[in-house]
Amino acid sequence: MLIVHVHVRVKPESVEAFREASLRNARFSVREPGVVRFDVIQQEDDPTRFALVEIYRTPEAPAEHKATPHYAAWRDAVADMMAEPRSSIRYTALFPEAAGWELPR
Repeated sequence: MLIVHVHVRVKPESVEAFREASLRNARFSVREPGVVRFDVIQQEDDPTRFALVEIYRTPEAPAEHKATPHYAAWRDAVADMMAEPRSSIRYTALFPEAAGWELPR
C-alpha cells in the first residue's frame, strides 16, 4: 500500500473554490478500484493550507488516478489557485499490513 501526502497552499481568495474542487475530486477518487482512502484536510490555524491524504492499493494506482477525467478537471481548475507549487511525499504503509490485516475493498 502506498500513501501520498500532497501539501497545498492556496491564495486566500481561492480557499472556498479550492475546497469545493478538491471535495468534488475526492468524491470521484474514492470510487476508483485502486484507491483505499482519499482525504481532503484543511489546516486549522491557516485555512489556506490543505493536505490531500491519498492511500492507494498498488504502486500503479496513483498513475491510474492521474489518468482519470476527474483528476484532470481538478488539476486544471486549481492551477491558478495555488499560492506556491504543491508538493508531495510518498510513504509505505507499515501497519496494518505488517499485522496481517486485510484491507476493506
